[in-house]
Amino acid sequence: MAQPGRMSSPPVPLKAWLMLGLLSLLWGGSFLFIGLAVREVPPLTVVWIRISIGAAALGMALWLTNEPLPRAQAAWRDMAVIAVLLCALPFCLIVWAQTHITAGLASILNATTPLWGAVAAHFLTRDDNLTPMRAAALGAGFLGVVVLMGWPQGAATLAILACLGAALSYGLAGVYARRLRRHGLKPLVAATMQLGLAATILLPVMLVVDRPWLLPVPSRTAALSLLALALLSTGLAYLVYFRIVALAGMSNALLVTFLVPPSAILLAWLGLGEALMLRQLLGMLLIGGGLVLLDGRWRRRRS
Repeated sequence: MAQPGRMSSPPVPLKAWLMLGLLSLLWGGSFLFIGLAVREVPPLTVVWIRISIGAAALGMALWLTNEPLPRAQAAWRDMAVIAVLLCALPFCLIVWAQTHITAGLASILNATTPLWGAVAAHFLTRDDNLTPMRAAALGAGFLGVVVLMGWPQGAATLAILACLGAALSYGLAGVYARRLRRHGLKPLVAATMQLGLAATILLPVMLVVDRPWLLPVPSRTAALSLLALALLSTGLAYLVYFRIVALAGMSNALLVTFLVPPSAILLAWLGLGEALMLRQLLGMLLIGGGLVLLDGRWRRRRS
């Protein structure tokens, strides 16, 4: 998930709105599928299965469209960094976190990605500094995080910090991804490289830590959750996301940030029986308010 920058927001066509709703369900559903799978399968194995099957699905789409992969070493080097920051590291942190906190809470914390992206852009770029309004947005968002965390709760607090670390990783990836413009990679090519490299990087770590050959065979529920996580919430979700970018632009595609937590909370309530606490609701509202201020389209419409 990339962070918002200073870009215009063209009108969103109806088709793009429908696809945004679909994408929110696909990415919101990932928290449900993780919650079901991680009950039986270790986190690293869950992540590797997700990205390897997703990479295979996108690779098939790449083959059908006859799109070539780049030959330049610089493109592969930059994509390897993106693969770690945008896939391998945050996915592992989020999946591990869901062994200690609810799917709904994890999705709310994940929505802080644009806030961390704004902080990263301020310190790591020369042309994207914080304005007073963006600083106010960060204050509201991070106040929401404080409300969500409450008093220290042992492993749950570490899980919350892991989710925030994943959001920070996404934000850093959004800043680093600017380097990819010089390579001229098409979205499908970039997504396929990203998932394929992430699966390759994570494979030896997963084999050493989880030793999957010693694990019991997962139940049908866990197996179907892994399959849905890989094909729906990863492979299909990336294709839908890049289609939205083509239809409505990057800034409008980022609207999905607002839609994923409600979708994830609803699906977690239906599939996992999770209830949303008052503190979590208040924290989500504060984070949502910060995202609205950071996005800025309401100010442009008023002016």
